[in-house]
Amino acid sequence: MAPQDDKTTPPPLPEPLRVPVADAHTHLDMQETTVEEALAKAASVGVTTVVQVGCDLAGSRWAADTAAAYESVHATVALHPNEAPRIVLGDPDGWSRQGARQPGGDAALDAALDGIDALAARPEVRGVGETGLDHFRTGPEGMAAQQRSFRAHIEIAKRHGKALVIHDREAHEDVLRILREEGAPERVVFHCYSGDAEMAKICAEAGYFLSFAGNVTFKNAQPLRDALAVAPPELVLVETDAPFLTPVPYRGRANAPYLIPLTLRAMAEVKGMTEDALASAVAANTARAFDY
Repeated sequence: MAPQDDKTTPPPLPEPLRVPVADAHTHLDMQETTVEEALAKAASVGVTTVVQVGCDLAGSRWAADTAAAYESVHATVALHPNEAPRIVLGDPDGWSRQGARQPGGDAALDAALDGIDALAARPEVRGVGETGLDHFRTGPEGMAAQQRSFRAHIEIAKRHGKALVIHDREAHEDVLRILREEGAPERVVFHCYSGDAEMAKICAEAGYFLSFAGNVTFKNAQPLRDALAVAPPELVLVETDAPFLTPVPYRGRANAPYLIPLTLRAMAEVKGMTEDALASAVAANTARAFDY
């Protein structure tokens, strides 16, 4: 097998960006590297800030502690939409990182949400998320727990004045409906934006930030590129969701913050903007979204 075909080999460093940007959504705790190495590699190509995202109580605590320890890291804290049903209904297959779990009911979800609420008060925590709805991985039996958790996270974000980071997988209408019903926080970020151009217009009208990941480079992602094309430059963010969603031409390998330049350059092409102009907009937008 030729080295370039080996999916275990990390992709090479891309050409550095001239204007530094932030990775608006990453999971350093899921990457096979140290935090120091990940940040150094990212900084070497102009990715000078990362937003470390929590998905469960332990991961959210780690995110907050890591952000406290590194100036270039900001944290968000939350129970992932797929975590909430596992807490309430149990996880007999042990699909999540915690392994198999017994059902805890609503009381266990309340206790976990109290933990997130406490973490959200910390100054290095700049957002509440990723929260939202996932109709892809969670069946009908888990919907009530997901929605209850999402509504609670919206309230936490508003009370602490933090950004709300949304995970929306095949649940567009319900996510937008619940945001309307609860009243959205001042700053809302649709992480790994997955809607179409029509939804992008609705989000833009509401002032929501749209964060695009490496899947915007995928061959079959024309609807995503159409959405990006209509998204106002002042509401666009770029992210990795690393170690997932590695941009072309390295799809299938592990993603990392240092690969942001590949996605940003593809986005600039779609937007008909120069790389520097989009990078400048994205840098300003991320700082505004997460208030740093």
